[in-house]
Amino acid sequence: MARIRRLLVANRGEIALRVMRTAHEMGITTVAVYSEADRNAPHVRFADEAYLLGPPPSSQSYLLGDKIIQLCLDKQIDAIHPGYGFLSENSAFARKVQAAGIIFIGPSPEAMDMMGDKISAKQAAKAFDVPLVPGLAHAITDIAEAKQVAHDIGFPVLIKASAGGGGKGMRVVENPEEFESQMERAVSEAISSFGDGSVFIEKFVTSPRHIEIQVLADQHGNVVYLFERECSIQRRHQKVVEEAPSAILTPELRRKMGEAAVNVCRACNYSNAGTVEFLMDHTHTFYFLEMNTRLQVEHPVSEMITGLDLVREQIRIAEGQPLSFTQEDLVIHGHAIEIRVCAEDPANNFLPDTGRLQVYRRPQGSGVRVDDGYEEGMDIPIYYDPLIAKLIVHAPTREAAMDRMVRAIDEYRIAGVQTTLEFCRFVMLHEAFRKGEFDTNFIRDYFTPEDLHRELSEEEAIAAALVAGASLDSTFALRQSESMHAFVPRSAWRLKRG
Repeated sequence: MARIRRLLVANRGEIALRVMRTAHEMGITTVAVYSEADRNAPHVRFADEAYLLGPPPSSQSYLLGDKIIQLCLDKQIDAIHPGYGFLSENSAFARKVQAAGIIFIGPSPEAMDMMGDKISAKQAAKAFDVPLVPGLAHAITDIAEAKQVAHDIGFPVLIKASAGGGGKGMRVVENPEEFESQMERAVSEAISSFGDGSVFIEKFVTSPRHIEIQVLADQHGNVVYLFERECSIQRRHQKVVEEAPSAILTPELRRKMGEAAVNVCRACNYSNAGTVEFLMDHTHTFYFLEMNTRLQVEHPVSEMITGLDLVREQIRIAEGQPLSFTQEDLVIHGHAIEIRVCAEDPANNFLPDTGRLQVYRRPQGSGVRVDDGYEEGMDIPIYYDPLIAKLIVHAPTREAAMDRMVRAIDEYRIAGVQTTLEFCRFVMLHEAFRKGEFDTNFIRDYFTPEDLHRELSEEEAIAAALVAGASLDSTFALRQSESMHAFVPRSAWRLKRG
C-alpha cells in the first residue's frame, strides 16, 4: 500500500479547504494551487504550501493539468485530489497523473470514460439489469431515424448530449412538429459545449424526483452504498437544496436503489467515491440517469447521516486500503439538509451576481455546518462557479432539520451580493417541501419572485443593516434599500408558508 504524505488539491474555494482539513487530521502535508484572483483566498493561507498557477481564467490556471503534474514532480508530491469541477472528471488528466507515478484520488480513467459518456454508461448499466428510462442506449445522428424512435417511445421525449452535463445539450420535445429543430439545437449546443455532437433519445419523465446514491468502492472488490440524497429542488437543471435521506423512500426501495448503484459500480470496475443518479416517477419507479465519478457538492449530507468522512475514505482507498466497514455496518442517523448559498439573484431567474462581501457572518450552533471558501471583504470573482458556501444542518428528524435550517438561514448575514438564501428559506417553509410532495418542477410550480419579499422602507433597511452587525454608514444602508443586496432577518420579509 502506498502511503500519502504530501497531497496537492487541484481546486479552489470551499472544496479545497474541505479536503485539506481532513488531510491535516491524517497528518498529510497539503499543497494549494491558485490563480491570481485567489491569491489571498482562505484555501491558499490554510495550506502548508501554495503555488501560483496563472491568471484568473480557469483555462490559464486551474485547468493547466500539465503544469500541475510538473509541480507535483518538482515538489515531490505523492497525490492529487481534484475536488469537483475543473479536472475532476478529466480522464486524460487522470491518465497523465498515473503515468507520472502520482496517485490520483478518484476512479480509474477507464471508469471515468465509461461513465462520462452517457451512452456507454447506459449500456454498462443495462448489462447489469439496472433499470433504464425507455429509449435508445446508443448515439443517433440521422434525424429521420431519431424522429421515428421518438414516435415509438411516445412524446414528450428528451434529446440529451452524450457528453453533457449541467443541462447543456438537452432539449425536451413536446410534439413531432418541433422535433427536428430541437434536435439540431441540441447537437449544436453539444458540439459547442463538449466538442461532441452525439445525442441519444429517451422518454421524458414529466414529474420526476432526482434521487442519487452515494457509493464507496475500494480496490479489493468491496462496494457499499451510503444511502440516498434527495436533490429535486433545482434551477436550470442544477441542484440548490439537497437532503438525506429522502422523505419518500421505504427501506425496501432504498435497498433496491442501493443495490442498483452497487451494480453500476461493478459494471465499470469502479473504485473510490462516486454517485449514481436516478430519476423516479410518480409511481416510485426509478431509472438510472448517470454516474458522477467524483466527490459531489452535496456529499456533506451523506456524511452527517452516516458519521463517515468521505474525503478520509477517498484517501484511504487511494492508498490501497480496504474499506473498514461493510454494508451491514451502515445505519442512517437522523436527517440532514444542505443548501447552496450562491451569488445569484432568485428574483431574476437565478442569474449570477458579483460584488464584494460587505458583510459575511456565518450561522453557528448545534447541528450547523458551513463549508465555505470566502471571508468578509472578499470579492466574488466572475471567473468561477458562484457558490459562496454550503450550509448544512443535521437533526434527529426531518421536521427538526427543516426548522434548524430556517434558524441557520436567519442567522446568516450576507451583504454586497444577491444570494439564494432567501429562496432556500422559502423552500424550507413551503407546504409542498415540508410534506415531501415535490419534484424537479418545484420552482416552476410554486415559486415567483413576489413570494420572497416586499420592498423595505429606508428606516427598515437601516435597521436591518444594524441588526446584521454591519459597520455601515447611512449612505450605504440606503443603497442597500434600493439594491436589496442585504439578506436581513425574517421580520423584514413577507414570506409565505405554503
